[in-house]
Parts: sequence; structure tokens; C-alpha cells
Amino acid sequence: MDGLSGMPAAAKIQSTKASAKPRSPATADRTAAGRTERNCSVARTLDIVSDAWAFLIIREAFFGTQTFEAFRSALGIPRATLTDRLRKLTQLAIFRQVAPGSSQRKEYRLTKMGFDLYPSFIALMQFGDRWLSKGKPPPLTLIHTNCGCDSHPIVTCSHCGESVGARDATYRDGPGAGRRPAKPGRNTRRASDGSRFMLGRPSSVSRALEIIGDKWSFMVVREGFFGNRRYDKILTELAIAPNILTDRLNRLVANGVFYRRQYQSSPDRYEYLLTEMGLDLYGPFIAMLRWGDRWLSKGKPPLLLTHLKCGHDFNASVDCDRCKQPIVAADMRYRLTYDPKSFGALGPRSVD
Repeated sequence: MDGLSGMPAAAKIQSTKASAKPRSPATADRTAAGRTERNCSVARTLDIVSDAWAFLIIREAFFGTQTFEAFRSALGIPRATLTDRLRKLTQLAIFRQVAPGSSQRKEYRLTKMGFDLYPSFIALMQFGDRWLSKGKPPPLTLIHTNCGCDSHPIVTCSHCGESVGARDATYRDGPGAGRRPAKPGRNTRRASDGSRFMLGRPSSVSRALEIIGDKWSFMVVREGFFGNRRYDKILTELAIAPNILTDRLNRLVANGVFYRRQYQSSPDRYEYLLTEMGLDLYGPFIAMLRWGDRWLSKGKPPLLLTHLKCGHDFNASVDCDRCKQPIVAADMRYRLTYDPKSFGALGPRSVD
């Protein structure tokens, strides 16, 4: 978004706040009482995909997995947990249950809403490929069947088709803007176990979510895109306890998403700015924003984006970098750089 130019890429962590003792869920619920949080389509999307098991199940579905036993085999997920997540994802209309032919075996197939998560996953994958591969080849190469080319999708403006980054857009409130009561039970100091995202097959999406998949972490990054750099301002905007905010900021600095800059001494005060790596999360951010607007905003998006280069309001589109056409799951194939036999079932859309 606007006002983000000129930021250095170096990041350094310096802990200045002592961590408070963890509080019980009941205490967290009382703390959230009376607090509000910004209406946000990204938050609504992350309510679904920030759960590691739910994300992994959806990811395997994009590789062609459809049955209970196939999901369990690919992920090593406990039966009770898999049953619970499939039930919830079906209730959310991400999946639908199908009993093909006379078979008693149910299949879980992605709905239109579920398939529409694909561009968000691909935007996260591109981020993971760029920043988190540690010098190794990406786990897979995308092939766009419409043009037949290896594809490195980009996030673009739906009006002019040009790529869009954090410095290329501004925003204003949409018809769904406002605040709502903070959800109880979300003020937990302990971040979700990011290592769970790494279960199963190698995945750049998993690597990205291992860092920012915890919902509070992504909400802190969101405030960075809104231009909120100082601890007290972020604390005010989010329905979050101080010790939780300190924990998430320290994690994000350690992982290179933010860097700290001193703006006051005696006492020392720091502001938190997005690094170049952090700014590159803008593409996945607005891709998820688009999905949340489309499926969860009831026709009233909380935020409207304007592309500064063309001057028009836009939605994020994830397009093939070669033919400039929007990507959809049915048009993509994969060339794997790992042995799929070591990670469960091989999806039917893969190619040798």
C-alpha cells in the first residue's frame, strides 16, 4: 500500500520487553470482552487456512486426494482429527461429500468455493519459493496447460493486468468497513505449532505458513500494510494482549518479516517496519482478501483497493506470468522435484 517506499531490507531482532506469564483461556476471554477488531476479509480467510490440519487437507485435495483413507495416508493425521476437520470443511462449503456410483466409500471433493482458494495458495507458494527455499530448487514447477509454459504466477490488477506490489496500491474503507466484537478465546500467547504445516509432502506454501500462518502473526503483518509501525498503535488496533503482541513481533523480526528502528531514547522506543521480504507478502495478502470478499463478506467488502499505476479500483488476480491469463486449478499441472512415493499419494495432475 502507499507510503511504504524506501524501506531497507536488513532485519535485526532486539528484545526489549519481558514476556508476561501465559494466561488461562478464561482470563483471555475476559480480556477480549469489550474489545473490538477490524472487519477484515483476510482474517475471515485465515480463520479457515490458519488451522494447520485444515490447510494440509485442502492442499492434498488440490493434488487430487479425495477419500478419507487417502488423506490419512498422505498426512499421517489421527482419525478423530481428520474426521473433525473434514466435517468442519464440509460445513464451511469448502468440500462436498459424494458417494460415487454404488460405492459406500464417500469422497470429499472441493466445491467451487474450495477450488477458488487455489490462487491464494499459489500466491503463498511463490512467496515461499522466493524467500524460504534456502537455496534449494522449489518442490514443484507449475505448468500452465493453456499456454504450455512453465509458469511463475504473479499477482496483478484486475483492471489493467499489471503486477501489483505493496508500493503500487492504496486503500479506503468499503461498504463492509467497521469493527466487530473481538472473538473470545483468540488471545492465546502461544503461537500455533508452525511445524505442523510441514507434515507430508514438501511445500513452499507450508514454509510460508510456518512463519505467518498463526493468525495473530498475519494480523500484525496486516497492520504493517496499513502503515501502523509503533507498538502502541498496533496494540490499539488489534484485540490483542501486550505479551502476545510482543511475542509475535519478536517472531516476525527473527524471521525477517519486520525490522526494528529506534525512534526515541530515554526510554528507548522502536517502530516495526516491513522488510522487502515482508512487503512481498502483499500479493498473498490481497489474494486472500479477494477470496474473503467473494465468499465471506455478503457482498460488502470491508476494504477497497486502488491501483496507483492505472488509477482504478481493482481486485487481486493471480495470473500466469507467460500468457497473462488468470490461473485456475483445472488448468495447472506439476513437475515434482522430490520423490512422491515418500510422501503419500501422487496427485493426478502431476507430470513426469
